Amino acid sequence: MTLDDLRVFVAVCRAGSLSAVARDLGCTQSAVSQHVKRLERETGVSLLERRPRGVVPTAAGRVLEAAAAEGIGGLDLALRRLRDLVDGETGSVRVATGGTTVRHFMADAIVGFRRRHPRVSLEFRTESSSRACFDALAGSDLDLAWITLGPPVRGIEQRPVVDLPWVLAVHADDPLAARPALDPAGLADLRLIRLPPDSTSAAHLDAACADLGVRLAHDTSVADWDTALLLAELGLGRAVVPALPGLRAASGGGLRLVPLPALRPLTVGWAARQWDALTPLARAFAETVAASRRADATPSGGR
Repeated sequence: MTLDDLRVFVAVCRAGSLSAVARDLGCTQSAVSQHVKRLERETGVSLLERRPRGVVPTAAGRVLEAAAAEGIGGLDLALRRLRDLVDGETGSVRVATGGTTVRHFMADAIVGFRRRHPRVSLEFRTESSSRACFDALAGSDLDLAWITLGPPVRGIEQRPVVDLPWVLAVHADDPLAARPALDPAGLADLRLIRLPPDSTSAAHLDAACADLGVRLAHDTSVADWDTALLLAELGLGRAVVPALPGLRAASGGGLRLVPLPALRPLTVGWAARQWDALTPLARAFAETVAASRRADATPSGGR
């Protein structure tokens, strides 16, 4: 059993496909299969179950995948930390983010960090959801992921940074645009632009509304917060979105934001495999972003 065997096996479990992993690695499907077969010979158990549309790990496979992913992640972090100790201020920080994260949450912090560490490479990998960020963090040599905090994830530490209150985004001519605030019960009568249905933020919004006995109705589903805001600004719908940093100051023209103070806010922050094992550069970047967000937050926890 080799480290490559384990890396390939974890990749197959995550992709659910031998051929997909073969394409990613630039090898044949047979070569990928040999890695898995070698593990099965040495463990004496079947690790994958063939399905019509791919493969899934067996019960034994899930045990090995969890242990291998955690071990590989720790080893990759250690190797990165050793390289950064040798390289000093010429290392790198690798971050997984959602589609709107860098612009809304990190722009100022990136500028400040680069001024202090001009020789450090910042690398960003865009993922479609917090869940995808968790998967990317667990299955690669990424340092950090900016996520919407959710339930515990095995092998991942989540650290809250800032709470974002919810607002109703509407066109300036909308009858609700002049309201100083809106009770969530008023949302039940509206047709809304839906946040990505498989996202943590959408699940959080649905749960926050359910706590108040409110069920939302939707017309259009969009891929990210920015698209929902654009449609609202164009007068093509209404959207309940988090009050992203700088959004209220920038919301001129046709966009108005009506606070929804009764909804519990959305908490966002950092995720890492092991916070104490982060490289000094990765920790410095995470703390720079967190400090910039806390400095911008209002006493109520957002804006």
